[in-house]
Amino acid sequence: MRIDVTHDHPYLRVSKKETESTIKSVLQRERKKIHSVSVVYTNNARIRAINEKHLNHKFVTDVITFEMEQNPRLETEIYINLDKARSQARFYGETFRDETTRLLIHGLLHVLGFDDTSTKDTAVMRQEQEAVLQSIRRRKN
Repeated sequence: MRIDVTHDHPYLRVSKKETESTIKSVLQRERKKIHSVSVVYTNNARIRAINEKHLNHKFVTDVITFEMEQNPRLETEIYINLDKARSQARFYGETFRDETTRLLIHGLLHVLGFDDTSTKDTAVMRQEQEAVLQSIRRRKN
């Protein structure tokens, strides 16, 4: 599996090693394979522009996932807004590290078939997201 990590934020950074470890943990837990994952850590302005251009949404969001190729090999791009991650971490009383990990997990779960368009689907997705995050925390301790 190829994993590319790009930092497009002027000063906030996330560890490439932790990013790769999180991706591998999610795929192992879900028993799925992805040929290629590209993660771009970005900011409010860039994610708003991407959201408007590709999804016709005129607002800032925390994570956007694009499935680039499905057959024969799954390839994906995940854009994570570090400005939003930082503000959400403060709001929820989380660490910046945990919030960025949560957003990466969320993006990967979308690619793996999870959805959050209904209340029921959102609950299932959040439950899985938090379970993955907890398993990653346990491994770190």
